[in-house]
Amino acid sequence: MGRNIDNKCKQCRRVGEKLFLKGERCYTPKCAMVKRNYVPGFHGPQARRKRLSDYGLQLIEKQKAKKFYGLMEKQFRLTFQRASKKSGDAGKNFLRALEMRLDNVIYRAGWASSRALARQLVNHGHFTVNDRKTDIPSFNVKAGQIIKVKTSSQNSTYFRKVKESFQKADRPSWLNFTADDSSIKVLHEPQESDLPQNLNVQVIIEYYSK
Repeated sequence: MGRNIDNKCKQCRRVGEKLFLKGERCYTPKCAMVKRNYVPGFHGPQARRKRLSDYGLQLIEKQKAKKFYGLMEKQFRLTFQRASKKSGDAGKNFLRALEMRLDNVIYRAGWASSRALARQLVNHGHFTVNDRKTDIPSFNVKAGQIIKVKTSSQNSTYFRKVKESFQKADRPSWLNFTADDSSIKVLHEPQESDLPQNLNVQVIIEYYSK
């Protein structure tokens, strides 16, 4: 399985925007976009961001979305192709498909401070979906399904450490937290207001339509 091993802070600096790839650090003054808000490289502090062509704008928006969700190109493109075959708005369908990935749901639920960490937790088999162990980050979660931490993982150091912050996490309206068993239920697909507002999905559609 491929993964992006580029420096996370440099990825944000290349697109000129916070992508929140390092979890809690991104909300502090230590964030690279606060300390070094210029393109990476030796000439970074003096270099101006180049004026981009239409293709360049489409490419950088696609790269931004891909890094935002932590996907490689093939996986990202296949997700777009599947979403574009559905009826309705292709852009919204695409973002919903990305949001409904299990690793993203784990992140949105508050079990992980970043999507990269959520992906790792899923890969290590710490979660169940409808009481079945699921260790595939790209698993498409559906409305009505219930996600829990696997019984054998609940007393692990990590989950004991994040238990309090998880219970107080700020979650989107399409995820429902049940305190009795610390489970998350997917109520419905994300509505338009729940989708990321920092991604220009129309530009990404134009890129893949060439």
